[in-house]
Amino acid sequence: MFDFIIDYYPMFLKGTGVTILLALLTVLFGTLIGVLVSITRFNNKGFFGKILNKLADVYIAFFRGTPLMIQLFIFWFGIPQLFHIRLKPVGPIPAEFIIGAIALAINSGAYVAEIFRAGIQAVDKGQMEAGRSLGLSEKQTLKHIILPQAIKNILPALGNEFVVIIKESAIVSVIGLADLMYNADKVTAATYNAFGVYIVAAFIYFILTSVCSKLVSVFERRLDQDA
Repeated sequence: MFDFIIDYYPMFLKGTGVTILLALLTVLFGTLIGVLVSITRFNNKGFFGKILNKLADVYIAFFRGTPLMIQLFIFWFGIPQLFHIRLKPVGPIPAEFIIGAIALAINSGAYVAEIFRAGIQAVDKGQMEAGRSLGLSEKQTLKHIILPQAIKNILPALGNEFVVIIKESAIVSVIGLADLMYNADKVTAATYNAFGVYIVAAFIYFILTSVCSKLVSVFERRLDQDA
């Protein structure tokens, strides 16, 4: 049932590498987007502050309220058609990888923004007053006092989001990116062994998510020890 691994393991390894790289980039840029959007939502002073706040709300509502596949298709099919853009690879990086990373990062950013918002609101309001009494500005207090505490509070939820990203990255196979799921489909077509191939793919995804969860747990314990 699993004898195909001998002949096709390079495809599984290559696909796994693409999946890991895609997930890492999504985590990095999705977190950056989420933090920026979350901070923007707390800045509602002045006309432009209120406008940015509303735009952040619309962004979060849209990307959390629509299927990821539709968002991926908008970036892959819709936007290039609307602006008459021909998607091309950037050096050795295929266009499918670039669009997949952008779509996943923007989608993840909406969820991370909500996670950070909840974490910031969970910090005692007296911390802001304490920072201001020490002569720090509102932005400095948010950066040096509020955010470090918020990150500690949201680490479990953020770690869960990272695990979700690894699993949801499989959807980029629909636009032709040769990730783990795409290569599993190709092996299935070549061997007619759907059960065995998808069991192996599922096991690889399970290993990736388990390692990610373990790393988050270790990091969380270290933060507790340093506290």
